[in-house]
Amino acid sequence: MNQSKNKFQQTSAPYAHIIWKDPPDSRESIESYLENDPILYLSYRHLTSPYRERLLDFLRGARTLPLTYDPFFKTIFDPVLHPERLSGLISSLLGIPVKVKDVLPTEDRMLDGESLLIMDVLVELEDGSLTNVEIQKIPYAFPAERMSCYSSDLVMRQYARAKSLRGKDFSYRDMRKVYTIILFENSAHIFHQDPDRYIHHGKTTFDTGLQMTLLQEYCLVALDVFRKKPYSENRSKQTAWLSLLTTETIEDAEKLITVYPWLEDIYKEIAMLRQKPEEVLHMFSEALKIMDRNTVHYMIEEQQKELEEQLEKLKEQQKKSEEQQKELEEQQKELEEQQKELEEQQKELEEQQKELEEQQKLLSVKDQEIETQRREIETLKKQIAALKAQEI
Repeated sequence: MNQSKNKFQQTSAPYAHIIWKDPPDSRESIESYLENDPILYLSYRHLTSPYRERLLDFLRGARTLPLTYDPFFKTIFDPVLHPERLSGLISSLLGIPVKVKDVLPTEDRMLDGESLLIMDVLVELEDGSLTNVEIQKIPYAFPAERMSCYSSDLVMRQYARAKSLRGKDFSYRDMRKVYTIILFENSAHIFHQDPDRYIHHGKTTFDTGLQMTLLQEYCLVALDVFRKKPYSENRSKQTAWLSLLTTETIEDAEKLITVYPWLEDIYKEIAMLRQKPEEVLHMFSEALKIMDRNTVHYMIEEQQKELEEQLEKLKEQQKKSEEQQKELEEQQKELEEQQKELEEQQKELEEQQKELEEQQKLLSVKDQEIETQRREIETLKKQIAALKAQEI
């Protein structure tokens, strides 16, 4: 592969009973090949470091493709070239046999915002049901509220389609189920409460046991919980498909093919893409573009959420300040009333003090009168005593 484009394309590396036929290529030889095409090399340099390393690892035959990302998933699960693959994956997840009839556009969603979406495919099944399969990068980017809205969007899509096709003959009985399948690369804490359960099915039921079949059903898959379980623990089509989506190293791919030999054709197809570095580079670029776009959407949502939270916090602070201000005014009013009361008490005390002083003054006059009277009495006593002495 050193300097020649032809040599690069001749180093095909299908899994030859699970191993690359040719020896691993070096990083230098791959970059040297890419440099021969300035436009190709520019696209390569525009990749972020993680994407660039993943591309090099794949072209060197060290790792498989990240099938959870939109371009790679849609290449391997192309419903036109391989209709059985997407049907098989959905069947294994829903636990019922289904057949994909058509892939529908996702651009005309009624809802805004895509969160950190890394794969999105909407299909119509043979019975008319709609299934939306999505892979989310971060769990809190896809809360239950958004999931409910997406499911409702599917119902309205199907209603519009059925109404358009049936016209006046439309009946609500023409409606079929809608399935919302969400695979989380990194799931929320709630998914880890039971380490043995990585797939969760849900639908609306009634607490009385009333038997009514509503249209909306859900399937949630925690891929990070699944990764912790050994491949051979539960040998089923579901395990095989989920292992295909999560396996990254050649060694793990080899183990997987020994358990599920029918996956070898898929891995050979993946390996053959090493002969088409331009196509693979384009897929990595497209994956990065999707991530960048959705990251912007997500950041806008997060900023909006942050602004709303800050506004709510300001409102709470404003309310608290108003309550504190009201409390301060009430306290001020209470203090003023207490001050007025104290002034009145002070005035009353002053009047009492004045009255006491007047009473004291009166008492002093009376004391003087009493003293004068006492002296007069003493004088009279002396006079009486003198008169008595004279009589004797």
